[in-house]
Amino acid sequence: MAGKAMHAVQYDSYGGGAVALKHVQVPIPTPSKGEVLLKFEAITLNPIDWKIQKGMVRPLLPRKFPHIPATDVAGEVTEVGPGVTNFKPGDKVVALLNHLAGGGLSEYGVAKENLTVQRPPDVSAAEGAGLPVAGLTAHQALTQSAGLKLDGSGPQKNILITAASGGVGHYAIQLAKLGNAHVTATCGARNIDLVKSLGADEVLDYKTSEGATLTSPSGKKYDAVVHCAPPIPWSVFEPNLSSNGKVIDVTPGVSSMLTFAVKKLTFSKKQLVPILLIPKGENLQFLVDLVRQGELKTVIDSKTPLSKAGEAWTKSIDGHATGKIVVEP
Repeated sequence: MAGKAMHAVQYDSYGGGAVALKHVQVPIPTPSKGEVLLKFEAITLNPIDWKIQKGMVRPLLPRKFPHIPATDVAGEVTEVGPGVTNFKPGDKVVALLNHLAGGGLSEYGVAKENLTVQRPPDVSAAEGAGLPVAGLTAHQALTQSAGLKLDGSGPQKNILITAASGGVGHYAIQLAKLGNAHVTATCGARNIDLVKSLGADEVLDYKTSEGATLTSPSGKKYDAVVHCAPPIPWSVFEPNLSSNGKVIDVTPGVSSMLTFAVKKLTFSKKQLVPILLIPKGENLQFLVDLVRQGELKTVIDSKTPLSKAGEAWTKSIDGHATGKIVVEP
């Protein structure tokens, strides 16, 4: 495929939102050692994608412009680089691309072999593409930070999930239930029935007084909070936590990092835990297998063609998507 061109969406500098996205023709990349070239069938957006564009993680990402954003993809292997042994052309896969390199909003892209997994025929491209960042974040928050055993073998814990109808939240509900948790969830009024259908035991409308205070209707104290919503003061969380409860912040900002430091320095039993995703291929395969088995569902907010990627970008920035925003080449 060397020398051939493809349609891609990129931006040339920080800022600008959807207006700054440009539709371009660029060369199809060539896979290097340990990489596979994929023809994309579905791409999903995450908040980190537009936060990178806004410069919120400068100077880490991206290192150079122009930048093709997005990292969560599903598609078909068309070429394998040197040393690749687990995949061959024609394989259907799900992959997490490198955030530094990006490359998702395009027709083709290269992925590392170790962050690419097989996608069985009964898992659609859109379902699979939703999993890498959001699914892995929910998995890491619940297993590593909250200590849940997703086979249900551990003791029951009380878990609160904020913004539970969003990308990370809707996976977190389902995984927490597999882990035998009692789940309280917050969301907007329009998504209450959806969140209940995903397994939440109690649902709070975040705009009500109960939702604002995060108080469990049954009076339960939370062993862990998977916090996927905008910043909430520690003073709101603290009275709702069990004696060793922790708030797991999946989108930590300055205020949460300060709270994390204070709680550590004062040896508080109640902790705030900021998490940075450490992706593992075996965990991604685990999630894909759960979807295949019907035990995990990707809720799809919308599907938008690559030619109208700006509409999907704006929807992601607006922050009220239900589940995952899908872009299709």
